[in-house]
Amino acid sequence: MHLNPTNHYKRNVLVVDDTPDNLRLLSAMLTARGFEVRKALNGKIALTACQMVLPDVILLDINMPDMDGYQVCQQLKADKKTCEVPVIFISALDDVLDKVKAFDVGGVDYIAKPFHGAEVVLRIENQINLRLLQVKLQEQNFLLQQALDDLKTSQVKQIQNEKMVALGHLVAGLAHEINNPINFIYGNLQYAGQYVKDLVSLIEAYQEEYPKATPKIQQIAKDIDLNFLLRDLQNLIGAMYRGSDRIQEIVLALQHFSRHDEAEMKRVNIHEDIENTLVMLQHRLRKTADRPAIVVVKNYGNLPLVTCYASELNQVFMHLLNNAIDAIEEGLENGEWGVRKPSSTPYSLLPTPQICVHTEVTDLNMVKIAIADNGPGIEESLRSRLFDPFFTTKPVGKGSGLGLSISYQIIVQKHRGNITCTSSIGQGAEFAIEIPIEQKEP
Repeated sequence: MHLNPTNHYKRNVLVVDDTPDNLRLLSAMLTARGFEVRKALNGKIALTACQMVLPDVILLDINMPDMDGYQVCQQLKADKKTCEVPVIFISALDDVLDKVKAFDVGGVDYIAKPFHGAEVVLRIENQINLRLLQVKLQEQNFLLQQALDDLKTSQVKQIQNEKMVALGHLVAGLAHEINNPINFIYGNLQYAGQYVKDLVSLIEAYQEEYPKATPKIQQIAKDIDLNFLLRDLQNLIGAMYRGSDRIQEIVLALQHFSRHDEAEMKRVNIHEDIENTLVMLQHRLRKTADRPAIVVVKNYGNLPLVTCYASELNQVFMHLLNNAIDAIEEGLENGEWGVRKPSSTPYSLLPTPQICVHTEVTDLNMVKIAIADNGPGIEESLRSRLFDPFFTTKPVGKGSGLGLSISYQIIVQKHRGNITCTSSIGQGAEFAIEIPIEQKEP
């Protein structure tokens, strides 16, 4: 709105009347009172004049050829540019129905002819003052909304930073505490395996040299099932090796995921980071009593090393993958895929839970990572609010509404990329992020 409360501003009035004498009279009267007046002899000229310079108020006659005042007002209110301009009808028609129609099409006031000059001026000034107050209120509301949005953004950033610092310290401490005993176990397994092998060789030598064992030895061998024990002992040692390797793999994934000591941008392998995040989520992907295992389909493209804030990008992967798992489980719990609930449905009749991870380099020299699930999908009315702070579609207690908001800030604000969601009810959802391969230093 162009209204200006200073005394130096000449308020702009557009007078629309097909009678030249009326135009001259109103123009002279308003000009004398300090208004800037423009004149229009018909509705089409009035609409064109409004597009060229937006008036502060419009005086509009009703009875005009081709297009009457009601039609002009309707077109003004239908246009975003002119819809808020106050329209005061001036007409010789003084019937109640005419007045009702004038207000119904969007008029703010109605002056019957013949009119008094002082009354016209006061009504114009009244509407201009009201509009000025509305503009001030809108500006204040805008500033308040902006302040609220900034506060929410600041809160999200603070929560995110505190979570990342806490996670980094936690992971570093856990990794240190786990690494010491697991290295001890892993290192001694080699010796334990050799000792077991030597003892087995000794027992086999005794059996060859003394094939006729005493009754006591025979009974002990029978009780412990010596032949099975000798065969299974090697398998146990191998299982311990594999278990130790798995623990070391998880600890390494934890360290890579948090990257507590890598606060600055660096070049990383995106696929390794996705794999590390999937390792962290293995417990959620496995088969449960209520559903089969969630299958992760990987369609990896040929990606170069990407310059990014690795720990924060890992956080985005974690949020998106966790949300995909939540969506699949929610769909199965609610039976939203046209099947019965899992409690009464065998696995063979359930849809196969699936998450697809796709990566590629786009034509704009960006890296795209898309994570899609075959859950129940997201309603169109909710998708526009997904990245708002504290907005969540999850039940109370199952989501804070910060995951996607944090992801948006990390991708859009910190990496100068973009994040989008496409979904259809019953067809799952896909979240796609794009970030530049090379980042400019802030």
